[in-house]
Amino acid sequence: MTEAQPPRAGEIQDLEPGLRCLLAPNPSPMTYWGTNTYILGTQELCVIDPGPDSAPHLAAILAATDAGQPITKIVVTHAHLDHSPLARPLADATGARIYAFGDAQSGRSEAMSRLADSGYLGGGEGVDASFSPDIQVSHGDLIDIEHGQLEVLHTPGHFGNHISLAWGDACFTGDHVMGWASSLVSPPDGDLTDFMTSCRLLAARDWRVFYSGHGAPITDPNERINWLITHRQSREADIQKALAKGPASAPELAQKIYTDVDPRLLPAAARNVFAHLIDLAGRGLVQSEQGIEFNAPFSLS
Repeated sequence: MTEAQPPRAGEIQDLEPGLRCLLAPNPSPMTYWGTNTYILGTQELCVIDPGPDSAPHLAAILAATDAGQPITKIVVTHAHLDHSPLARPLADATGARIYAFGDAQSGRSEAMSRLADSGYLGGGEGVDASFSPDIQVSHGDLIDIEHGQLEVLHTPGHFGNHISLAWGDACFTGDHVMGWASSLVSPPDGDLTDFMTSCRLLAARDWRVFYSGHGAPITDPNERINWLITHRQSREADIQKALAKGPASAPELAQKIYTDVDPRLLPAAARNVFAHLIDLAGRGLVQSEQGIEFNAPFSLS
C-alpha cells in the first residue's frame, strides 16, 4: 500500500498482524484515494471509520468479516460525511456499539462556538450533522479490543470531535495527520489554535507508524508531525508577509499564497487562511475593523 500504487476500493489490504484496511469508493480532491476503513483483530473485530454512506462499502466490510468474526466495536474518529455515516448501518447489521467523542457539535472550542453563534455560515463542509455515538469517549479513555487496547487522544483542530487512537506505538490519526496533504482546518468546525495544540500532543510521543484516514501508512510519523507544525508556521509567516503589503481578506490572501494548488482547492485554501487569521487575531497579531468575518479585510496589529 504505497502512495504510488493505490489499492482498489473494496479490496482487503493486510497492513500488519491483526490489522487490515478497506478503501471506500469515494475518491476526490479532498479524500485522495478515498476513506480508509481499518479492521482490527482476528476473532472479535473493531472497525475504525466505517466511511461514507455506501452500500458497496458496507457489503465489502461485511464480506471481509463473514468468517465467524463478529464486529463488536465501531470507532469513529470524527463526524465528517466521508468517515461516520456508515457507522449506524454497520451497527444495525452487526449489533456492534459505536464509540466516538460525541456528536458533530462536541469538542468545538469557545472561539468557534462564538463564531457559529454569531450566524457565520461558513464551514460545514461535509459535516454528518445526524451522527451520534452509542458510547461517548473522552481523552485518555481506553477501549478494550482483542489482544490490547486503543487509547483515545482528543485531537481537535480539523474537527471539534476529532480523536486519534493510540495502538501501542502505532496511531490511527483520522484526518489530523495525512501523508499526502496537510489537513483542512475550516472554521467554525475547524480551529487552528486547537490543531497546533493537538499536533504538539502527538509530537510528544515516539511513534512507529501513523494510519491515516486517507492515503498510505505514514512510516516516518514523528518527522511528518514535525513537518506539519513547521508547515503551519510557514503559512502563518506567509500571511503576515502578505499583510505587511496592506489589508486583505482570507480569499484574497489565498489567491496570493496558494499559487501552486489545484484551482478546485482554492475555496478550501481560503478556509485554511481564515483559520490562521482567527488564530493570529486571538494572539493579537492581526486585526479587522469589521470583526472576525470571512470576507473582511485583515491587517497587521
